[in-house]
Amino acid sequence: MNSNALLNIGIFAVFVVATLFVVVRASRNTRTAADYLAAGRAFTGPQNGIAIAGDYLSAASFLGIAGAIAVYGYDGFLYSIGFLVAWLVALLLVAELLRNTGKYTMGDVLSFRMRQRPVRAAAATSTMAVSFFYLLAQMAGAGGLVALLLGIDDKLGQALVIAVVGALMITYVLIGGMKGTTWVQIIKAVLLIVGAAVMTAWVLGKYGFNLSTLLGAAVDNAPKAGEKLLGPGLQYGASGTSKLDFLSLALALVLGTAGLPHILMRFYTVPTAKEARRSVVWAIWLIGLFYLLTLVLGYGAAALVGPDRILGAPGKANSAAPLLAEALGGPLLLGLIAAVAFATILAVVAGLTITASASFAHDIYANIIKKGAAEDKDAEVKVARRTAVVIGVVSILGGIAANGQNIAFLVALAFAVAASANLPTILYSLFWKRFNTAGALWSIYGGLAVTITLIVLSPAVSGKSTSMFPNAHFDLFPLSNPGIVSIPVAFFLGWLGTVLSKEHDERKYAEMEVRALTGVGAEKAVQH
Repeated sequence: MNSNALLNIGIFAVFVVATLFVVVRASRNTRTAADYLAAGRAFTGPQNGIAIAGDYLSAASFLGIAGAIAVYGYDGFLYSIGFLVAWLVALLLVAELLRNTGKYTMGDVLSFRMRQRPVRAAAATSTMAVSFFYLLAQMAGAGGLVALLLGIDDKLGQALVIAVVGALMITYVLIGGMKGTTWVQIIKAVLLIVGAAVMTAWVLGKYGFNLSTLLGAAVDNAPKAGEKLLGPGLQYGASGTSKLDFLSLALALVLGTAGLPHILMRFYTVPTAKEARRSVVWAIWLIGLFYLLTLVLGYGAAALVGPDRILGAPGKANSAAPLLAEALGGPLLLGLIAAVAFATILAVVAGLTITASASFAHDIYANIIKKGAAEDKDAEVKVARRTAVVIGVVSILGGIAANGQNIAFLVALAFAVAASANLPTILYSLFWKRFNTAGALWSIYGGLAVTITLIVLSPAVSGKSTSMFPNAHFDLFPLSNPGIVSIPVAFFLGWLGTVLSKEHDERKYAEMEVRALTGVGAEKAVQH
């Protein structure tokens, strides 16, 4: 192992030790289910906003989008625009209302005026599905990043690294719960934004702080793409199908955020709905700033590294930001930026794992199996911890299988599942008086089934050189992202299931509406 690899391991080890120390300290006050699953609702709006930014700015944002811009130019930046605009949907439609109506999970909101057991089971199922797709993306990012850092080209070595990342993630969740995970998110968000800002200033400084000069250098260093790097159509303009694919991707990105369980769960870590609103405003500013930085990082990677070298690296497009760091500041900056990227992956997978395990423990175990009467007050936390271990193992295996895929694209699939299975049900629950249990079940299970079926039958999985299984051919659905079909179908199924069922509880809807709009009866912060 060369000295650069040892330097990278050393920087990463310092980060892991520091964050584990923070997690252990944060866990000392974790006594109840509210502490473990909702951090005792003790975080302020700005703190939670930084943590949301940490949760949202995943490996897809840092590695995937920078790579997409470096290789596809303008079309790659469309990921950034979609991810950012999505926050307006989350802010205007769901943040405050969810904080007022729920307790720990999305299932609390969806089952508020429905039959508890079937709706909670459906909500937990969709939470697990979205979390799994998102975890795949983060684990794939870990494999590619370490392949680049340590020079590990063989699949066995990369699989071992993915397993180490998974083990660390499980440790964070078991020890720290939501409180420890939130502090890791805050640290990681600060590191990521500062690191990206330093690299952006460095890149612009090389070109006299003139963006036009930088864009010109990017075009000169990408002879295959040329001027196309600066306009739309390089990735999504070759045919009618690719334009439709872009529209489908945009729908999934813009509507998916408001249905992502690990983002929705963050609204329960603040004491009031007002703080939930403040946290989203903070998150929008930080995320918006970061996505502006990715534009410079992506074109900077094209100018200083070049698309051919990026695509030839072990992590392919995901290697753009680390290779740019190496071109700017040599092995030391590469090690620091890689440690930040690792921090990004660790923090996001920890957040996803605690969300999925909380959903199982609270919705399935406490409210379905035990019918709201667990044998002791710590039982829910014990079940959440055991579930976290199982989810960790499954995500490690999935990450090994997805290693080498573009992670921005894998995350877009998670957004499609969230937008199809979760968003219609959330909006109908909050705003449609007639909505009922049958509609919720049709919407969640129907949206989930349609989305996953179309993903399996898409070119994302088989039929192309960039597919997960390039040598297989069951790509019967022409679009790589199914959002344009699956989202309207899920809304339609929710409507159809509702009108075909006679069940209807106006009194419970009125209660939910008052609580959602005023906060009367909402969960308060836990006092120790």
